[in-house]
Amino acid sequence: MASTSTGFSRLLVLFNPLRAGRDLRDVWKQETPHRWRFLALSAAVTFCIFGVMFQEQYVVEPRSPTVTYIDTFEPGRSDAEIIASNIENQKRKDALLAQRAEREAQIRERYEVVGRVSGIDVEEARQRGIRERAEQAQRVEEARRRAIERAGQNISQPSANDQ
Repeated sequence: MASTSTGFSRLLVLFNPLRAGRDLRDVWKQETPHRWRFLALSAAVTFCIFGVMFQEQYVVEPRSPTVTYIDTFEPGRSDAEIIASNIENQKRKDALLAQRAEREAQIRERYEVVGRVSGIDVEEARQRGIRERAEQAQRVEEARRRAIERAGQNISQPSANDQ
C-alpha cells in the first residue's frame, strides 16, 4: 500500500525536532576537545543577535487624519433654512420607514401563508414577532432619548475648547 504523504509530513521527517534533539545529545556526549569552545561561541553569537534585535526600536508616528468638510450646504444658510431642510429630510425619512414597514408586513403575510400550509402555529409566531418588534422599538426609543439627553448636556455645558 503506497502512502500518500503531504509536503508538511515529508518536511517533518526531514527536519524532525526530536531527531535533532537526539543528534545534539549524541554529539554532546562525545568527548571532543572543542565542544566547550563551540558552546561558548554559539551562545555568544545567539546572545549578540538577540541583543541587537532587542535594542532596535521602531516608533511609527501615526498618520494625521484626513479631515473632509461637508461642503454640500451653503455656508450662509439661515436657521429657518436649516430647520426647513431638517423637516423635509425627516418627512422623507418617515416615508421611507413607512415603505419599509409595509414591505415587512407583506413579507410577514407571505410567511404566515407558508406557515399555515406547513401546519405551523402561526398565531404563536405572530405574537412572538409583535413582542420582539415592540422590544426593538422600545430599545430604539430609549437610545434616541439618551442621545437627545447627551446632546442637551453637551450644548448646555461648553467644553474647555469653547472658552
